[in-house]
Amino acid sequence: MKKAERALRREIVAACREMNASGLNQGTSGNISARFGARMLITPSAVRYDAMKPEMIAARRLDDDGAPWEGPMKPSTEWRFHEALLRERAETAAVVHAHPPYCTALAIARRAIPACHYMVAAFGGADVRVAGYARYGTAELAALALVAMAGRSACLLANHGMITLGESLERAMWRAVELEALARQYALSLDLGGGPVLLSEAEIAEALAGFATYFKGQAADGEA
Repeated sequence: MKKAERALRREIVAACREMNASGLNQGTSGNISARFGARMLITPSAVRYDAMKPEMIAARRLDDDGAPWEGPMKPSTEWRFHEALLRERAETAAVVHAHPPYCTALAIARRAIPACHYMVAAFGGADVRVAGYARYGTAELAALALVAMAGRSACLLANHGMITLGESLERAMWRAVELEALARQYALSLDLGGGPVLLSEAEIAEALAGFATYFKGQAADGEA
């Protein structure tokens, strides 16, 4: 195994442990994938993060539907939407899926996050959509996630959880943290008299322009 691949595997394991330690996820319900050349690396199914080791990460080529899985353990049951997003979004290097409390509560209510805060622009548009419901692990769920993710770097999954994308694993994790914070702020605002005051199209456009250069000059993971 190449040194760079082993390092990415270690980063995936560390990110999984960070998800649970921070409260973004519980148990083994979340999963993380990352692009390594023409292959997808993804967390194994039903393995506690504190017991997960880099060599347990499953791998498969992204350019071959018939390619066998590599590794000693089965991939996450959600591998289909991870694979679909990495194939569809060439700029994406990592996919994070978790069940954080506020994102999941909004997903259960099937309530998209509107332009209640300028941070919504960090996810590519004026809202964070809710993908339609399909059973976990299915091709149908993967197709619905692709639709909800069009032009976005995050979505909620109806009655399920959330997904974020990143140009690196670090950025996908950053978006996951920011998405849960935004979901919490929006949910709390719904309890106040009158509900949230939404930003205008012009105000969101201004925020989007700002986020277009937010990471300018910062190297993605593995870049000089």
